[in-house]
Amino acid sequence: MTPMTYAFGIAAALLALVAIIELMRRATLRERHAVWWLVGGVLALIVAIFPQTLTWAAQLLGIAVPTNLVFFIAIGLLFLVSLQYGAELTRVEDKIRTLAEQSAFHELRLAELEQSARDSLGTPSGADESPADTAPDDGSDASR
Repeated sequence: MTPMTYAFGIAAALLALVAIIELMRRATLRERHAVWWLVGGVLALIVAIFPQTLTWAAQLLGIAVPTNLVFFIAIGLLFLVSLQYGAELTRVEDKIRTLAEQSAFHELRLAELEQSARDSLGTPSGADESPADTAPDDGSDASR
């Protein structure tokens, strides 16, 4: 490994970690979503500073080419990130569905209350609407 490659690896790993931390600091990326990215960044920094650890880990796991271990770890981290986002998406979809159901219930309840108020006052259901509200919209608006 040349000194230039060594320095580039360290700089790239540090840049990735700084970017992740900056996104967390600006609240663009939440901590729970940044965990796997931080793990990947720290692993990249360790391998950049101590490249022999990659060779050692590859030999320990019986992998002939250390670069294959890098790809395997990267794919594994991306899988975990994807799995985490899938779980979060499922939770958010459930919350949105619940909120939509509650909103529909409240709109129905409000319409029922308005109708019962009209009935108790003896007002016909369309009497309180202005002529502009009941006129069909033909696309031409004279007030424009």
